[in-house]
Amino acid sequence: MRAVARKSEEPEGSEKRKLQIKDLEDLPGIGEVSAEKLRRAGYDIEKIAASSPHELDEIAEIGVEAAKKAIAAARDSLEMGYESADKILERRKAIGRITTGSKELDALIGGGVETMAITECYGKFSSGKSQIGFQLSVNVQKPPQQGGLSGAVLFIDTESTFRPERIKQMAESAGMDAESVLKNIYVCRAINSDHQMVLIEKAEEMIKEKNIRLIVIDSMTAHFRADYIGRGALGDRQQKLNKHVHTLQRLADKYNLAVYITNQVMDNPGILFGDPTTPIGGHVLAHAATYRIYLRKGKDEKRIARLVDSPNLPEGECVFKVTQSGITD
Repeated sequence: MRAVARKSEEPEGSEKRKLQIKDLEDLPGIGEVSAEKLRRAGYDIEKIAASSPHELDEIAEIGVEAAKKAIAAARDSLEMGYESADKILERRKAIGRITTGSKELDALIGGGVETMAITECYGKFSSGKSQIGFQLSVNVQKPPQQGGLSGAVLFIDTESTFRPERIKQMAESAGMDAESVLKNIYVCRAINSDHQMVLIEKAEEMIKEKNIRLIVIDSMTAHFRADYIGRGALGDRQQKLNKHVHTLQRLADKYNLAVYITNQVMDNPGILFGDPTTPIGGHVLAHAATYRIYLRKGKDEKRIARLVDSPNLPEGECVFKVTQSGITD
C-alpha cells in the first residue's frame, strides 16, 4: 500500500516541478550569475533542454554534473515527446517562400527559397551566389502575393562583398523604394569565425524587434577555412561549424524564417574525370543544408543551377540570368 501511495504521488511532484520552472534560476545548479551568462548567450529553458552538458558547462561554468541536472530538469519541464505526422503537416502549412526572381530557379527548388530551412548555393567565383543573396534581400520585402514575406533581412558579410549600390539597382528595377529597401537590410561584417557565430547566437532579439524573415551569410565557410588550417584543426573546425548551422536551423524553425548561405569550393584532386568542384564544409554542411544548389557560369549572363540535394525534390537543372536588373529567366 505504501509503495502504491508513493507511485501515485510521483506524477504530482513531477507536475509541481513543471509548474515551478519558469525562469532559468529555477533550474538546479543555476544561480543568478549563471543564469545571466546563459541569457547573454541566448539560452532559454527550451534551448537548455536541447543542450549537451559540456556545452552548458562551457557557457555557465557550473560543472558537467550540475549541467546534467539542469538539463534533466529543463527537459522534465517541457513537453518533449512524439507528435503525429498530421500535426507536422499542419504546421508546415505556415511555411513561406521567397522568389529568386527566376521562375525556372523557383520551380527547381519547389517554389522559391523556403522558410524553416537552410538553402545553400555553392560554386566558383562569379557563379551568381552573392547575386542571389542580394536579390532575395530585396524580394523578401515584397508582400506574399508578389513572392515575398513582408519582412526584413539580417545579412552577415564575411568576404566584404556586400554592395548597397547593387541592392539599390535591383530595388529600383523592381519598382520599389530603394531607400526603404536598404533600411530593412541589417548588415554586419564578421571579422572571424567566432565573431560570425556570436552574431547568429545574439540575433534573436533583433529577429523579434525588426521582423527578420531572411538571414543571409555570404559566405558561410570563408572564415572557418581561414581560421582552421591543416588537418590537425579539422576536427575543431567541423565541430564549430556544426554548432553554427544548428543554431541557424533552430532560429529558422522558431521564427519561421529563411536562411540562405553561400559556400566556397575547391578542386578535389581525387576526381580525375568529370567536374572536380567540391564544396567546403564536408559532411557537416552537406547534411545541415536542406536544399543544396551547385551554380556554374555559362555564356554571357547565363548561369546554370543544379539541385544537388533536397529532402523532397528530385535532382534537376535550370538556366537563369544575372542581369543589370537582377536575377531573371
